[in-house]
Amino acid sequence: MNPRRRFSVDLKRQVVEQLLSGDGSAARLCRQYEISSGLLYYWRQQYRRGRFGTEATAEGVLENRVRELERLVGELTFENRLLKKIAQQRTSSTNETSSHRLRRGKSGGGAR
Repeated sequence: MNPRRRFSVDLKRQVVEQLLSGDGSAARLCRQYEISSGLLYYWRQQYRRGRFGTEATAEGVLENRVRELERLVGELTFENRLLKKIAQQRTSSTNETSSHRLRRGKSGGGAR
């Protein structure tokens, strides 16, 4: 088994810039650097987001924003569901207590 390879930020930036400039096709770059196409496209995505010490592209900035908003929506959805569940439990326990008091009052055998 081969140990996991590590690539420098400079190499990643160089490969992506070759891809974006059209100096080489994705297939040729993958063969040349012995990397998978999935890794190459992942690096391209990271490059656009400014992860290699470069300025993020407009598309990368938007991708970052969408990712952050999706994370926030997930958190809010979780909190919303949790609060609904708590409210539902409190409502059902309040109804049980009220129901229990009504039943006890009817059959309590108080003064007539």
